[in-house]
Amino acid sequence: MKRSVPGAFSAPVPNAPDKPKLRCAIYTRKSNEEGLDQEYNSLDAQRDAALAFIMSQKHEGRCVHDDRYDAGGYSGGTMERPGLQRSLADIVDRRIDVMVVVALIAIWH
Repeated sequence: MKRSVPGAFSAPVPNAPDKPKLRCAIYTRKSNEEGLDQEYNSLDAQRDAALAFIMSQKHEGRCVHDDRYDAGGYSGGTMERPGLQRSLADIVDRRIDVMVVVALIAIWH
């Protein structure tokens, strides 16, 4: 979690003047807490993969929303995950436009 720099990619995209800016949130999840205390863990790897995808779409107006939506140690069998609930609320409140996950199993199973 220490590798990500808040706001690093949230500036407007100069190469996409005719494309609408789409604020992309990244949601990460790991069902148990094993290894989450490591300097670089599964949540960081998921975030890095999602960041790479978003940056590959920069020309389409994609940018990264600053907030982190992590659910380390939460089962996908419940919707009661703080990171997921905050992301859903931000979608409803139109703070984010797109939710990026590395695998759909991070949302539910």
